Amino acid sequence: MLTGPLEQTNEPYAIAKIAGVKLCETYRDQYEADFISVMPTNLYGYNDNYHPQNSHVLPALIRKFHEAKESGHPTVTIWGTGSPRREFLFADDLASACLFLMDHYSSREPVNIGTGEDITIKDLALVVKEVVGYEGELAFDTSKPDGTPRKLMDVTKLHEMGWRHQTALREGIALAYQDFKEKHVAVS
Repeated sequence: MLTGPLEQTNEPYAIAKIAGVKLCETYRDQYEADFISVMPTNLYGYNDNYHPQNSHVLPALIRKFHEAKESGHPTVTIWGTGSPRREFLFADDLASACLFLMDHYSSREPVNIGTGEDITIKDLALVVKEVVGYEGELAFDTSKPDGTPRKLMDVTKLHEMGWRHQTALREGIALAYQDFKEKHVAVS
C-alpha cells in the first residue's frame, strides 16, 4: 500500500480506503482493539445502484440491457473497448467472508476479499446480455475511457485460510437481475 501513484479516476475512493485501513491499524496499536481491515473487489448484488449516470459497470449493464430489451432497441452501447479486465464478487459472499474473518483472523495486515478470477468487460456484457435475454447487438464507444487495464485481487491469503466465494458470476448476475426487476422495473 502507498507504493506508487493512485489511479487518477479513482483517487478520492482510494484515499478513503487507505484512511480507513490506517485508522484500524492505529486503533489496533493504540487501544489493543482487535480491528481488521478487508479490501473487497468490485461488488454487486441485491439493492444495487442502477442509476443510469452514476452506477458501477455491472448494475449499469443490467439496466442498459433490460431497457434495450423492453424497448426493442437494436443495440446496447458499452463504454470503451471492452478489453479491460475486472473481478466481481456477489455482495452476500463479501458478508460471508467478513464473518469468516472475524472468527479466523486477527492481524493488522488487510485481507483482500474477492474471487481471484477476472473477466473482460466485453465478456461480462455478453453474460449480462444472456441473463437478461436481450437479442440485439453490442457496440463499443471507444471515445469513452477504458480505465485501468486490469483489476484483480490476490486472494491467496483468504483462500489459504479456507474461505472461497460461493456465488458464481452468472448465478450472481441472475440473482441481481431478478432483484432489479422486482424493485426497479415497476418504479421506472
